[in-house]
Amino acid sequence: MDIIIGTAGHIDHGKTALVQALTGTNADRLPEEKKRGITIDLGFAELDLGKVRIGFVDVPGHEKFVKNMLAGASGIDLVALVVAADEGVMPQTREHFEICRLLETKQGLIILTKKDLVDEEFLELVKLDVAELVEGSFLEDSPVLAVSSKTGEGIDELKKVLAETASQIPTRKNEIVSRLPIDRTFSIKGFGTVVTGTLATGEIETGSEMELLPNGKKVRVRGVQTHGKDVERAKAGKRTAVNLGGIDYYQIERGMVLAESNTLRSTQIIDAEVEVLKDSKHSLKSRQRVRVHIGTVEALARIEVLNESREIKQGEKNFVQIRLEMPIIAIPSERFILRQYSPQITIAGGKVIDAQAQKRRRKELNEFRNYLSNLLKAEEENDKSILLKLFLETASEKGLSLNDLQARTGWRIEILQNAINENIEKKAVIKAENLYVARTPFDELKEQVLKEIENHHELEPLSKGILRETLREKTAAHISLDIFKTVLDYLSDEEKIIVEKDTVKSSSHNHELSNEEKVVKENLSRIYTQADLQVPTLENALNEAIRGTKITSENARKIFQILVNSNEVLKVTEDLYFRKESIETLTKKIKNYADTETENRLIGVPEFKEIAGISRKYAIPLLEYFDSEKITRRAGNQRLIL
Repeated sequence: MDIIIGTAGHIDHGKTALVQALTGTNADRLPEEKKRGITIDLGFAELDLGKVRIGFVDVPGHEKFVKNMLAGASGIDLVALVVAADEGVMPQTREHFEICRLLETKQGLIILTKKDLVDEEFLELVKLDVAELVEGSFLEDSPVLAVSSKTGEGIDELKKVLAETASQIPTRKNEIVSRLPIDRTFSIKGFGTVVTGTLATGEIETGSEMELLPNGKKVRVRGVQTHGKDVERAKAGKRTAVNLGGIDYYQIERGMVLAESNTLRSTQIIDAEVEVLKDSKHSLKSRQRVRVHIGTVEALARIEVLNESREIKQGEKNFVQIRLEMPIIAIPSERFILRQYSPQITIAGGKVIDAQAQKRRRKELNEFRNYLSNLLKAEEENDKSILLKLFLETASEKGLSLNDLQARTGWRIEILQNAINENIEKKAVIKAENLYVARTPFDELKEQVLKEIENHHELEPLSKGILRETLREKTAAHISLDIFKTVLDYLSDEEKIIVEKDTVKSSSHNHELSNEEKVVKENLSRIYTQADLQVPTLENALNEAIRGTKITSENARKIFQILVNSNEVLKVTEDLYFRKESIETLTKKIKNYADTETENRLIGVPEFKEIAGISRKYAIPLLEYFDSEKITRRAGNQRLIL
């Protein structure tokens, strides 16, 4: 079993000396640390206790280096709260303890160092001091041990307690994609770039391709080490060193994340729940500039408090939107710390609810808070089916792809696919080719499409239906064509619409012509039949057809469209229409002319006029129509009959 233990406590309370007494390793690696005798940056050491292997993250205790402490605290399984027996609880003891509490570190133990410097009576007073600090917290019933790193007293007992406590830590769930928040980067001669961190989730395997985020640089894993040994694969919860190919170490910095390729995306807006420390000097207010510590990154941000008062008072929790000044990587349920911009003091901590959030208007506040409450409840209950549905509902009718959903949730693909399938089976989610849409916005879009079709029938009762592209432009121009097609498929399956080639109509639309309308239709058909190729203009034809009826010219035009839709008459120009039979007869005549009267299949306007028995007024439009229909092709002043 492998676990990560992080130290926490005030400067000069013996954290580094304790780690050295336990492991034999001096975690202070920087020359300046050894020269000044204080820890400045993160240090690392390992302890093998047989059944349990422990990776120690030794953090700096000085208030100036809390940001470095936070970079190491995010990935720990267990905290060792270190308090010097000769000093007791100090300011950084309190701040480090609150940080661990806000990060929801589940387990820990309290170690009183420098036991050799105090008597038993003073030691008891320090124990009472510490007990008061941790009362009601995750450390309230934790083991308390007094040791001396100098004499070695209590170290063996501490190792036994560490092994016992570590064995009680539950195995990390394997639900999130592989991601390593990077806390160090350097180069080793002969190997190249190396990054280290605590592997938060998933696995990293030698030879795999991964992605450095947020810059999106693809890299190759050349080698992996855990506990100083080469391994083929590192698993979540281990201190991990990764040798990367395809990038120089100076292109990487603390705060970046090494993740599975094409799974996670950067964000600059996060919806979250935040708790303000009861001992904070000030409440947390909207527009306040803060420092956000999440994973190993520190980023500046503005806070938008999502309540009517626009502030969270000391000791209270509420929803906020964090608007970051730089892109970071985050996933739902990830814990973070908020520190004041200046002076740098820890003021609050919280949990990510939606890592790919969008700005919301204040007038949507109540609806937004309700959505976040539902998300938070689903996250706390680990109800992935509900979480997925909620994320899709916020995407409205636009839907999300599988990649979108994975970036939103951080789930491994099989976990995500199970949640999708469960929702599809419940008919709570609709699959539209490569997109997924929540049922509610999908049904709303269906109603909108149906309403638009019915509006068209009301305005154009004699039309065949609405053109598919016109319908899409009016209802779904802003969304994927796949979703629009799926809406039509559903409406068609429900027998609410009929789709015929490029036209869509309501299934209930079956307009019967009145007696007078039938007369006009018959008149129009007669006019064009008698006219043959010497047709009147459309306006004249309409006026003649409605003579003696109460039908208006506008309605007559709609009746005429029935003839056009049925191909009884064909449009040649905006004003000239011909019966289909007349055009077909003329086509046969000119093809016969080509076969019998000319060797080169050419025909001029005079010959065409003679064959058709028409004037130039009709000949030119008809020849241009034949050109467009590929019956003829212009060749100088003549036409080639095809």
